[in-house]
Amino acid sequence: MKAGPDTRSLRSLLRDDSRRAARVAVALLLTLLGTGCLSATRAPDGPRATGEERFVDSLLAAMTLDEKLGQLNQLSADGMAGDTLTTLIRRGGVGSLMDVIGADTTRALQRLAIEGSRLRVPLLFADDVIHGFRTIFPIPLAEASSWDPPLAEGSARIAAMEAAANGIAWTYAPMVDVARDPRWGRIMEGSGEDPFLGSAFAAARVRGFQGDPSLRSGQALRAPTAIAATAKHFAAYGAAEGGRDYNGADISERALREVYLPPFHAAVCAGAQTVMAGFNEIAGIPSHANRRLLTDILRGEWHFDGTVVSDWNGVVELIPHGVAGDRATAGALALHAGVDIDMVSQIYSRDLAALVRDGRVSQRELDEAVRRVLRLKYRLGLFADPYHGADAGRARAVTLTPANRAAARQAARESIVLLENRGGVLPLTRDVGTLAVIGALATDSAAAIGSWAARARASDAITVLQGIRGAVSPRTQVLLARGASPESDDTSGIAEAVRVARRASVAVLVVGESRDMTGEASSRASLELPGAQLRLVQAVQATGVPTVVVLMNGRPLALSRLSELAPAMVETWFGGVEAGNATADVLFGDYNPSGKLPVTFPRAVGQVPIYAAHGNTGRPPSDNRYTSRYIDLPWTPLYPFGHGLSYTTFTSSAPRLSATVLRPGDSLDVTVDVANRGSVAGDEVVQLYLRDDVASVSRPVQELRGFQRVHLAPRESRTVHFVIGEQALALYDASMTRVVEPGTFTVWIGPAAAPASRVQFRFETADGASRPVPERCEEGPNRRP
Repeated sequence: MKAGPDTRSLRSLLRDDSRRAARVAVALLLTLLGTGCLSATRAPDGPRATGEERFVDSLLAAMTLDEKLGQLNQLSADGMAGDTLTTLIRRGGVGSLMDVIGADTTRALQRLAIEGSRLRVPLLFADDVIHGFRTIFPIPLAEASSWDPPLAEGSARIAAMEAAANGIAWTYAPMVDVARDPRWGRIMEGSGEDPFLGSAFAAARVRGFQGDPSLRSGQALRAPTAIAATAKHFAAYGAAEGGRDYNGADISERALREVYLPPFHAAVCAGAQTVMAGFNEIAGIPSHANRRLLTDILRGEWHFDGTVVSDWNGVVELIPHGVAGDRATAGALALHAGVDIDMVSQIYSRDLAALVRDGRVSQRELDEAVRRVLRLKYRLGLFADPYHGADAGRARAVTLTPANRAAARQAARESIVLLENRGGVLPLTRDVGTLAVIGALATDSAAAIGSWAARARASDAITVLQGIRGAVSPRTQVLLARGASPESDDTSGIAEAVRVARRASVAVLVVGESRDMTGEASSRASLELPGAQLRLVQAVQATGVPTVVVLMNGRPLALSRLSELAPAMVETWFGGVEAGNATADVLFGDYNPSGKLPVTFPRAVGQVPIYAAHGNTGRPPSDNRYTSRYIDLPWTPLYPFGHGLSYTTFTSSAPRLSATVLRPGDSLDVTVDVANRGSVAGDEVVQLYLRDDVASVSRPVQELRGFQRVHLAPRESRTVHFVIGEQALALYDASMTRVVEPGTFTVWIGPAAAPASRVQFRFETADGASRPVPERCEEGPNRRP
């Protein structure tokens, strides 16, 4: 798009930006002094108010009603006429923009705001930087398979660095929705089914995007390599009924508190500056109109002082939700609920002024929303450096570098899960002779980067075919056959695939989903392999040639038939720009797979939802017909949460407890000896599960309460330590008070949510009564004692 005066080139527009930005910051202060606002306005905390509060309140006091509403107006520049956007910016009619990419373009538009508008308030540029900007990492569900939060933090750090250099100061990530229905297309965008694992990744990604949260002065967020993070979609968007995107969520208060809210709380504790409201409704109240969620819980209970942004058109969609009859009412509901920024519907900017003037919309609520937006810009340092490090030269220097690609390759390696390896088919030898690579996805670079690929190009990605050809020895011939596609039932290529397989010593079948089969608006009613791919696998397997299946997909699939056919099966997900190289690293043994599933794989779609931390019944599943089971299928999953094989063998001892009684204020040490009994070094993910044996309310049969990645050399053993405190034992009782109840708890440690050696301890109080355990931040800038 064209930005700035037509008579000057972007190069001339960008000259001396740093000196000009400093002059503009001084000019803004002079403007506030000239209005009398800087000296006359006192922040709510009076003389003890921070510099941030004094500055924001002074600027707010200088604003007209239209300028205030402009700060709450977020627009997409995609398709917008340049003169229309220029006019809006000059009159302060827009506070943030999306779909504006490139350091030169964002700098030109920013200069228009800070030099051409009355109060010189900088714009905030945002984008969907979900799992990378130009260097694309594995999709978040895949990265959660690493069970390595520091890895995800590093990926987010690189994404932030690239995005900031290219003009972006705010991302709509991480998505922290717990998802237990793989039909939902956006399951690929989160960390799976478990709130404990999801919380760890939520906090890690916030730290990665925003920098070290321990720097309470805000220096980390102001750095030119940091961008503001958004925890989305608040709340329970992942509980969509039927797995249909945008659908409502019919969940209990207990499920909301114990399953769906914890990752959001972890993100807030880690310092997330923004939260996005969900498209869904809960108990009849759409999230964009849910004051209890956005104000009472988020801001009241959790002390969140950041900004809430709507999802795309989320405010105007209160009308089809049936809770608003017109645009103005929808805007009033959203603002009162606590939505600060209206994304693209322009209801706040066009429809609320009259309501404010006649008192139907509170001036105080409007001012508080504007204050939160200005606070975000202040914390990002935009009033001191409106460009936030955006620079075309720097962008070229830090984007898609060899070091970034190396990090993406390591992330993709750690994300790969070895599902099956019967007979030790894997790893393959490089001198295999002739190797057949079969499947349309083997050459699909677009699928490798997934559907939320930000500003990546398909040509950036290494395909599976390219990775294999780069890994084998010069003496190995690699053959290719398309076979079948996930997007078609066409079987005409299967015969050629069979002919190619018969010429080979080993066949690698690359099957799964295409790029657009997962992500937003990509729910599926079936979890089977789409298209004619299963028939392709059956035909190749029938040749008798040893077969390896490589899966590329963005959700758990129903793989019962495939698991019977394929002796070796590798889940690679959508692995990013280095997907092909990482896949080859695992196939040929350069990397020992260590990924563990962050979500349960069902045997059939009829089992959905199926997850590890399910509740029990009065008739737990057994061989007895009159128990909670199916008559046509085992009730157990095909692959449980936490499952993942290795090229070596790990063993674990029975867990040991530092004490058998835990009292208020104490903690309990749990130790286990983990050994590598094989001849190959590898990483094991040690998982700790806990069950409250008898409680005042029914509890899950197992809950993840700890995990550690441990690297072990051949024949090496190590003692792994976990600590259990009251927070790990807490539940919401019948009155929805968070407590720890006296009684026994069972703990076990294993490689997956599966049977293992178990030990018990007791929690005791002096009077035998429950002990209140308020929800609190364990770490981060919002930690409270």
